[in-house]
Amino acid sequence: MLFGIDRLLAEPDLRAPLQCKRVALLAHPASVTADLTHSLDALVAAGVNISAVFGPQHGVRGDLQDNMMESPDFTDPQYGVPVFSLYGEVRRPTDASMDTFDVMLVDLQDVGCRIYTFVTTLLYVLEAAAKHGKAVWVLDRPNPAGRPVEGLTLLPGWESFVGAGPMPMRHGMTLGELGHWFIAHYGLDVEYRVVAMQGWQPEAAPGFGWPVERPWINPSPNAANVNMARAYAGTVMLEGTTLSEGRGTTRPLELFGAPDIDARAVIAEMQRLVPEWLAGCTLRDMWFQPTFHKHVGQLCAGVFLHAEGRAYDHAAFRPWRVQALAFKAIRTLYPTYDLWRDFPYEYVFDKLAIDVINGGPGLRQWVDDLAATPGDLDALTLPDEAAWIAARRPHLLY
Repeated sequence: MLFGIDRLLAEPDLRAPLQCKRVALLAHPASVTADLTHSLDALVAAGVNISAVFGPQHGVRGDLQDNMMESPDFTDPQYGVPVFSLYGEVRRPTDASMDTFDVMLVDLQDVGCRIYTFVTTLLYVLEAAAKHGKAVWVLDRPNPAGRPVEGLTLLPGWESFVGAGPMPMRHGMTLGELGHWFIAHYGLDVEYRVVAMQGWQPEAAPGFGWPVERPWINPSPNAANVNMARAYAGTVMLEGTTLSEGRGTTRPLELFGAPDIDARAVIAEMQRLVPEWLAGCTLRDMWFQPTFHKHVGQLCAGVFLHAEGRAYDHAAFRPWRVQALAFKAIRTLYPTYDLWRDFPYEYVFDKLAIDVINGGPGLRQWVDDLAATPGDLDALTLPDEAAWIAARRPHLLY
C-alpha cells in the first residue's frame, strides 16, 4: 500500500499544483516514505519548494519525552529554512509564520485517539489557514488503532489542547478524514485537500489498521509500537492518575502499576466485575521499576495490556473500558486510594487532569461512586459512540 507522501512523490500530477508555490511541511520523526527517507528530504529532492517546516508536540526531531515540555523555533541546519514550533511559545501558527508559505503539507502519524495532540494541531492549522487564505493538504497515513469507536464525547466547554471538539476518545478516523470533519463541524472556509492512501484496509488482519509490511517509527517518544497505539485510548488516562503509565520503562503506555497495589488482585477484581469488558486482549501481572517519572526507583506491581497475539480480537477489544475497569477495581479494593493526580495538565489549571483527558467528569464520577455499575457507564457511553459513528460517516474516505 502507499501512504499519502508516497503517492505525492510517485505521481507528478498530484504535485503539479505545488509548482511555483512556497510549501511548508508539518512533520515529526515518523514522517517518512516507504523507504524510510524523511519526508522533508524526499520533498526537497523531488523539487518541491520547501519554505518552512512546522513541528508539533515533542518537536520535529521527537526529542522531548513528557507533556508540557516545549520545543523552540530554530533554523534547519541543512536547508536553511525556518522551523516553527507549535508546542513552544505558541500552540497555534503565528501570523508571521503563516506568511512563510502558500500551501502547508501535513504529514503526521496519528494513533487514533482524540487526546493525541496532533489532532488539535491539525484543527489549529486549519483555522489559521482559513484566516490567512492558505491551503492545507493532509498527506494521509493509517490510523493504527483502526475503525473502532470508544469513549465519552467531549462536553461543551471542555475543549483543550487534548480536546479539539465533541468526539469520543477513540475516533476511528485518519487525520485526513478528521480534517474534513473539522471543516464541516466548525464551518471553516479553507482550501483543503487530502492526498489519500492507496490500499489501506483498516479491518483487515493481521494489522487491523497498520500495514505490517511498514516499519513502525515512534511518532512521539513513548509511542513505541502498534500495541501501544491500540491500548492508548485507555492507557493515556493513566496520565491523570497517581499510577505509573510506564514512563521510565521501555514499554510506556502499555502497562500500569504502583508500589502499593496487588496487581493479581486488581486483575481478579476486573474479571469479577465485568469479564466481557476484557474481551480481545490479555492482562499479565508483572513488575517494573521506573527510571524516571512517577514512582522513580521504586518496585511497582503492574499490569501489562497485550492487544496482540492469539488472544487479540480487534472488534472486541475496548481499551477505554479496560482501563476504566482497572480504576474501578482499584477503587473497590482500596476505597481510599489516592487515585487522581492533581496537577496542571496541558495548561489547564482549574480542572482535574483525569477530567481534562476525558473531556468531562463522567468517567471519574463513575469510578468514585461505589454503587455505580458497569451498566451505568455503558448507559452514558453507548449513545455517544453511536452518535459519533453516524456523524463521522460522511467524512470517511476508505
